[in-house]
Order: sequence, then structure tokens, then C-alpha cells
Amino acid sequence: MKTSATAANPAPTTGPRRTHAQAREEAIDQILDIATREFVEKGLAGARIDEIAGHASKRKIYYYFGSKDELYRAVLERAYHRMRDSESTLDPAEGTAPEALRRMIEHDVAYHSQHPELVRLVMNENIHRAEHLTQIDSIREKNEGVIGVLRSILDRGVAEGYFRAGVDPVELHMTISALAFYNVSNQHTFSHNFGFDMSSPQAVARRATQVADIILAWVALTAPVTQGA
Repeated sequence: MKTSATAANPAPTTGPRRTHAQAREEAIDQILDIATREFVEKGLAGARIDEIAGHASKRKIYYYFGSKDELYRAVLERAYHRMRDSESTLDPAEGTAPEALRRMIEHDVAYHSQHPELVRLVMNENIHRAEHLTQIDSIREKNEGVIGVLRSILDRGVAEGYFRAGVDPVELHMTISALAFYNVSNQHTFSHNFGFDMSSPQAVARRATQVADIILAWVALTAPVTQGA
């Protein structure tokens, strides 16, 4: 009795098989990608599960998330986590404190411009008065991490003689976020009103430098003015 060539010599596999966990993560990521586009375009109220299900199985959506609100929270959570994770790649101990702070500021300006979906989601969540954000504990934990990093840079800057004492790291973060945010949230109206390019790589890089210059001047230690000087 002959043994078939296929049975005797099975074809080599081209790579490792996906595990069930990997397949699950890929399915969830695909749904979140589609849902992000829908929520960014139409907001929570306007987004429809049926539209999202046009590209991803409706059964899978409800299996993994249960409801539209839960799906929206997962989209919001992933967007925030990706932002915070990107910041964690920066080494706050490298160089002087001003150099470390400049890297973080320029990174945040560039990240917002490269990920406008984050800005749109945050704008939408503010319409809902952070109703869904307050239900995601992991975001608060991630945000506490970036505040800790800014606090360490500020403390080091004071010790090195570059920064003035008393700068609140939460206020610093708010200022960085506000200036990084504006370049995306208002780019269409501002560009139309003033004929100003806000979206090209050159414009974003220039704005990142300007924002860093502004904030570093704000936190800088300035020599006191003396009488008769």
C-alpha cells in the first residue's frame, strides 16, 4: 500500500500559527479601527453599529463589547493608552531637564497632528462631559504616570538651576496639551481665516519648536532684577 506524498511529507508551514489569544486581539483591533473612524466622523450619538458591522461582524461586536457605549469606551481607552504609551518611549533622564522637557513637548505636538482621531474623540467626550471617560479606570492610572514624569523633570530642572520652583506638573501638562490640541482642533477654521498652513510636516515641526520655546520660557528660572543694575 502506497503512502501519499502529502501525508508522508506534509508541506512545511510558512510561520507560527496564530494562537487563539492572538486571533482574538486581531479581531478586537479590527473592530476598534473601524469603530474609531465611525465615532470620529459621527460622534457617539450619530454612530451606528450597523455601519460598523458593514465591515465587521455584528455578532462579533456584541460578543466582544456588549453594547455601543462599551465599544465607544474601548475606542476611547485605546486612543488614550496609545498616546501615553508613545510618551513612555521617551527617556526623561536623558540630557538636561530643558532638553528632556523639549523632547516631550515636541513629541506631543507631533503626536496630536499625526493622530487627529485622538483630538476628535476628546472633543466628542467633552460634549458628553466625560461621562464615559470617568468609567475607564486605566486612563486615570496612565495619566498619573505622565504627571509623575513631568514632576521629575521639573524637580530636576530646579535642582540643575534651569527651572523656577513651584510649577505645577498638572498645569504644565494642561498647557502642553492645549497648545498641541489646537493645531488639530482648529486647523480647518484657522487655515481658512488666515491662509495659514497648519498640517504639513514642515508646519507641524515648526509649531512643535515654537510650543517648546513658549513653555520653556514659562518654566525658566529668571534672574531677579536688582536696583541700580
